[in-house]
Amino acid sequence: MNPEDFMQEALKEAEQALSIDEVPIGAVIEKDGIIIGRGHNKTETTKDPTAHAEILAIREAAHELGGWRLLRCRMYVTAEPCPMCAGAMVLARIEKVFIGTSDPKTGACGSLMNILQDERLNHSVQIETGIMQKQCEILMKSFFQKLRKKKSEENSI
Repeated sequence: MNPEDFMQEALKEAEQALSIDEVPIGAVIEKDGIIIGRGHNKTETTKDPTAHAEILAIREAAHELGGWRLLRCRMYVTAEPCPMCAGAMVLARIEKVFIGTSDPKTGACGSLMNILQDERLNHSVQIETGIMQKQCEILMKSFFQKLRKKKSEENSI
């Protein structure tokens, strides 16, 4: 499988988030061509601020491997990870992350800051951006347009 195939799986996760009115971000973790972790945002559903797609995928992959070091694992995520998720990726020793679209407001993999490649940390994560960027952007933009419209309608009542 190539990066686009794995990103397609991450997009399926993002669509699951969308179906439950969560910010549509999805992530999968792959090792040796096999998906070992999946996640989609569940912060509203679980009332848990750490229930981001990346964190949930890391938890599942660690459980699958029987340990917290995700050596030789790659993550595919539809939107640029936040500082919390980027930090978790460093701690988990993720080898590489493939990112669909950037996040100029909270992105910690090059947009706002770059935690993944901060030389002061004990591990560095390779980054590749723009994988299926258009599809990832459309999903995010349509979600936030719908959310703004809903809030506008609520305010006009």
